[in-house]
Amino acid sequence: MKIVDIKEIQNLIPHRYPMLLVDRLENIVEGESATGIKNVTMNEWFFQGHFPDNPVMPGVLIVEAMAQTAGALVMYSTKKEASDKLVYFMSISEAKFRKPVLPGDTLHIHVTKEKGRDPIWKFSGRAEVDGTLVSESVFTAMIVDKNNDQ
Repeated sequence: MKIVDIKEIQNLIPHRYPMLLVDRLENIVEGESATGIKNVTMNEWFFQGHFPDNPVMPGVLIVEAMAQTAGALVMYSTKKEASDKLVYFMSISEAKFRKPVLPGDTLHIHVTKEKGRDPIWKFSGRAEVDGTLVSESVFTAMIVDKNNDQ
């Protein structure tokens, strides 16, 4: 089974620290689905203010991790590299946050294509910790050329 490590993810999507929120891709079905892994540590930048005495990963960053997982899957499946591409959110719907994500948790981010053809892709995402659903969302993104006038 193919695993995409952090170095390859950086070849697939343009995100970098501190906004790169996926450490690995697993369970890849090209063009259809994948599982992203995010190891959440106390060293994450967002825990400084969210919340200092009760650190909780912001829900919007969980959805961002879903989108990055989907973006990496699309780029991997279409054999593209991030060097000349950008990925933009177009919509987020049906987002639900069921349990907090805490330092020490490992997020398993399951994304499944609902519709997709260059340049627009729609995915459903589910994030789990230890097999328990913590968040879900449906989102659409567009992959564009970096040098394209927006």
